[in-house]
Amino acid sequence: MLEHGGRLLRAARRHGIPVDEWLDLSTGVSPFPWPVPTLPASVWQRLPEEDDGLLEIARRYYRAPTLLPVAGSQAAIQALPHLRPLSRVGIIAPGYAEHAHAWRQAGHDVVTMPADALLAAADRFDVIVLIHPNNPGGERFRPERLLALHAGLASRGGWLVVDEAFIDVEPDASLCGESGREGLVVLRSVGKFFGMAGARAGFVCAASPLMERMRERLGPWTLSGPSRYALRLALSDDAWQAQARARLLTAGERLAETLRAAGLAPAGGCALFQWCRHPRARELHEALARRAILTRLFEEPASLRFGLPPGAAGLDRLREALVAIDTGATA
Repeated sequence: MLEHGGRLLRAARRHGIPVDEWLDLSTGVSPFPWPVPTLPASVWQRLPEEDDGLLEIARRYYRAPTLLPVAGSQAAIQALPHLRPLSRVGIIAPGYAEHAHAWRQAGHDVVTMPADALLAAADRFDVIVLIHPNNPGGERFRPERLLALHAGLASRGGWLVVDEAFIDVEPDASLCGESGREGLVVLRSVGKFFGMAGARAGFVCAASPLMERMRERLGPWTLSGPSRYALRLALSDDAWQAQARARLLTAGERLAETLRAAGLAPAGGCALFQWCRHPRARELHEALARRAILTRLFEEPASLRFGLPPGAAGLDRLREALVAIDTGATA
């Protein structure tokens, strides 16, 4: 099992600090969640039904011709490598490590590379996996460049897989609307933007033949009834979505300003997190943890990812901790 953010209980036990005293910045999940209403008892008592209207609502939200609900994009990440013969796979790095792990576990020849190098070497690969915007580096790609990359891969039977877990704040940059093209797979997550990570919900957007193979591999009931019910409401809530985008953009800018003021100028990021490279990343991670502030530590390159604090008080607490720690110069 790979390391992930969100291991708050483990951090609390290790440092002997009660869970409710922590400021958890270790994930890219929005701290301003969509307000989930009380769910009717029936969604807990009945098996999920596919004709409940979720697909139509999701197609509208994602602007996708076809899609498949899945138990978080992680389910699709683990299934995709089993849907094609052994291939040469290029994956963006640093990035969400589960992508490379899943393709390697399935026996594929995997190379991880920085974005520019990966795109320059596209002809070497049968499959290219990008994260847009990237996690943790925040790299972004013009849609026309991605479509040209896809065309080259598809011409030789290849795939372009784009993980858009953090793109909801800037939906016009998404490729979901183009996902009917053969060999283009777009992954979406509900957990980050909507602050509903516990629902374990996401969608795969791809051409119908690949979608049917994915459906066969995952089997029935890929989403629980309660998750389906909540998603129908959340994906339909246009007013909340517009307010959330504005709020997250402002919060992301304020977080970046706070980190720069502390000598931790972000090397990248997006509205939902900021990524700071630092030669003493582990030392800073531990110093913050002793103050009950949890960050996401990356060993290679040495860096920290900071998620959004839940409001002004959380940002002030982070600012005060960084001043007390003395971060020193960045790498």
